[in-house]
Amino acid sequence: MDIKGKVHEISPVINVTDTFKKRELIVEYAENPSFPEYIKFEALQDKVNLFDAVKVGEEIEVFFNLRGRPWTDRNGKTSYFNSLVAWRVNVLSGADAAGSSPEIAPHQSFDEPGAEDDLPF
Repeated sequence: MDIKGKVHEISPVINVTDTFKKRELIVEYAENPSFPEYIKFEALQDKVNLFDAVKVGEEIEVFFNLRGRPWTDRNGKTSYFNSLVAWRVNVLSGADAAGSSPEIAPHQSFDEPGAEDDLPF
């Protein structure tokens, strides 16, 4: 899954235990600009560095997995939790957009002189 939005907040790395760390990213998602949503993503373990390349205010695309799990308390009541776990972030616009995301391929127009058309038909 993926979503595009503007970086609202980036947390520092949180060491939950000696062997588990995470980092959170809040993205302003404005499918309806009158009512923006603030969506929390998390990066776990070796992926916490994903958010190093982004800055507050930049337009980004976040690729993530949706995870859900049950939890039963001492009284036997079960609650359910969801999390959005990021695995890739592309910067779409901002001061460092040109050099911060090597996964973005440069756009090539086939109308440009010297552009080859290698379509088989």
